[in-house]
Amino acid sequence: MGPYVLALDQGTTTSRAILFDSAQNIVGSAQKEFTQFYPREGWVEHDPMEIYSSQLAVMTEVIAQSGVPPRRIAAIGITNQRETTILWDRETGKPIYNAIVWQCRRTAPLVDDLCKNGYAGHIKKATGLVPDAYFSATKIKWILDEVPGAREKAARGDILFGTVDSWLIWKLCGGVHVTDYTNASRTMLYDIHKLRWDEELLRALDIPPACLPTVCESSQVYGHTEVLGHSIPVAGMAGDQQAALFGQCCFEKGESKNTYGTGCFLLMNTGAEACESKNGLLTTIAMGRGGTVQYALEGSIFVGGAVIQWLRDEMHLLDESRDAEYYARKVDDTGGVYLVPAFTGLGAPHWDMYARGTIVGITRGTKREHIIRAAQEAIAYQSYDLVQAMEKDTGLALHSLKVDGGACRDAFLMQFQADMLGCPVVRPVVRESTALGAAYLAGLACGVWQNLEEIRSLWRQDVVFAPAMAAAQRAALLGGWQRAVQRSLGWARPQKENTDGEV
Repeated sequence: MGPYVLALDQGTTTSRAILFDSAQNIVGSAQKEFTQFYPREGWVEHDPMEIYSSQLAVMTEVIAQSGVPPRRIAAIGITNQRETTILWDRETGKPIYNAIVWQCRRTAPLVDDLCKNGYAGHIKKATGLVPDAYFSATKIKWILDEVPGAREKAARGDILFGTVDSWLIWKLCGGVHVTDYTNASRTMLYDIHKLRWDEELLRALDIPPACLPTVCESSQVYGHTEVLGHSIPVAGMAGDQQAALFGQCCFEKGESKNTYGTGCFLLMNTGAEACESKNGLLTTIAMGRGGTVQYALEGSIFVGGAVIQWLRDEMHLLDESRDAEYYARKVDDTGGVYLVPAFTGLGAPHWDMYARGTIVGITRGTKREHIIRAAQEAIAYQSYDLVQAMEKDTGLALHSLKVDGGACRDAFLMQFQADMLGCPVVRPVVRESTALGAAYLAGLACGVWQNLEEIRSLWRQDVVFAPAMAAAQRAALLGGWQRAVQRSLGWARPQKENTDGEV
């Protein structure tokens, strides 16, 4: 057996490590959940030190459990939850505040201020994004505003900003301060056309350039880290959704994938040209490698698999997330119930920061199974909305959709997704596409694989879910979904008081 590649997959709720051999087989994996903090309604935070310690622990664990000597590991690739924002002290290496997670909505008023000051068009043109609290830019400003003395220290380069990839490489590689094109493109500060930090947006948010990382390609050696006494190059880096696109071998224009994780993220490779969306999607960098970049259109669903976690943890309708499929199959339909999981607003194509979760169509006969099935179906409906927007933007019809992420194991959900899209849904043998993409990038940089053709030849298909629903039934279900979404829009938008103090 040839060399091995280790992928570190730092996600929103877990830190994972997966060891691949050169034939792309998984030879070991380990994962560890870490704490989610909710200081106020709509706020979400992580402890950056816990992110690092949990990632370090699973990295060591998977190597120890697999029995593979560290000297046979050719490279390490990192993939990460995107947009989550960390600021730390250069000297001490300690965070100055908890990580503000991509889901956090605390900076929505700062986004509103940007739009009121006329920056919405510039943000869209330069960064390919829409103004939203989802991205890193306003999170950086918030921390700099709230932590005394932080902005002055950042201007001297003594406080550093990074998304989770930067934070991990800083800790693993002894003070290397870098990011890659894919993660930079998610900050709402990076000009994806000129490939540089945008000076106008930095001024608008009063963010010192000295605190920003150097932007690198997604496949190159950034540094080395010691693992059980052996030095291993860290040689691949990409945000989780771009890594999954790469891991699904979507190397050509028009190829698409959807990742069903905490959120859902549908990306289509648009090649060397950035496609500006007119339907609420994001234009982002898919990959930077070999001196060039590829672009992608992306639709983001904030709450995908997380709606099942909510049913389990807050509503106590499930004991295990995997039970959702069992309960969904116990009823023929939802009994007219729709669940819109807009817990932290709605992403593409609506982009409503003030939307909130809604359940409609409840009757006296509504049972637990109906609500669980409605939650399952909501994941597929939201993905359908993204595909429709993507096809309008590109003029390309989706002939099939590759899927990955934890929820793609759910055969009920995948079949319902195929029925809603009216095209095949393709699930790979190796469903850990995010980690596999990070491994591909690292392995390419270190000679484990020679080119994309070799990688594509090794990719294996598992199951194809073919659409089987009548067109009339499909249209009726989708019509009900759109009515339900309308009920959720703008729900949490602040209401103005009248002169009598009444709302």
